Amino acid sequence: MKKSGVMLVGLCGRSGSGKGYIAKMFAEYGIPSVDTDAVYRGMTSSVPDKTMLSTCMTELVGRFGEQILADDLSLNRPVMRNLVFGGDTDALTDLNRITHRHILADTQSAAEQFYRDGFPIVLIDAPVLYESGFDKMCDCVVCVTAPEDVIVSRIMKRDGLSEADAKRRLASQKTREELEGRADFVISNDDERPVLYERVKRCTESLRAIRSERYE
Repeated sequence: MKKSGVMLVGLCGRSGSGKGYIAKMFAEYGIPSVDTDAVYRGMTSSVPDKTMLSTCMTELVGRFGEQILADDLSLNRPVMRNLVFGGDTDALTDLNRITHRHILADTQSAAEQFYRDGFPIVLIDAPVLYESGFDKMCDCVVCVTAPEDVIVSRIMKRDGLSEADAKRRLASQKTREELEGRADFVISNDDERPVLYERVKRCTESLRAIRSERYE
């Protein structure tokens, strides 16, 4: 049994599976979430002057140069993409090494704040849960899935991509079978809201039972 504290639950799923949609349902049952994408956007957003750059951005500038800064001192994402995929074989490794460490720290802080606010269980919504190593800080993992044709359609509508581009994006991610195989719970996002709420409710009850068993 662990000491009393926040229980972290990884939330994974392929692009278009509807993790955010399901996370909102969990929130209605008293389990909030930390969106690691939002954490990353926050630490790479615009600031009034260079002295206010986040520690993460300062490290990125140190590695890649001031070319990655946009006019408002936010991360110039097109420039970063070109650097990462433009022939520098170490660029992606260095980008992930720097960003994942800071995202992990800020995510942990946000989860601990939720705990202080009265939420003993917190979801960690991380699109690259396993690739980033975030899964190692979680007690268990919930995987959100949906049929392939549904997630392709969602990606096309959400991001304005062609069907071919949407499928290429999915091809670069872990498969549904792989994610399901590594998860402790699977929620199929393929039905009407009342059915989905019931699935989330059952999962919530299981997560609370796990916390009761593992934590004082």
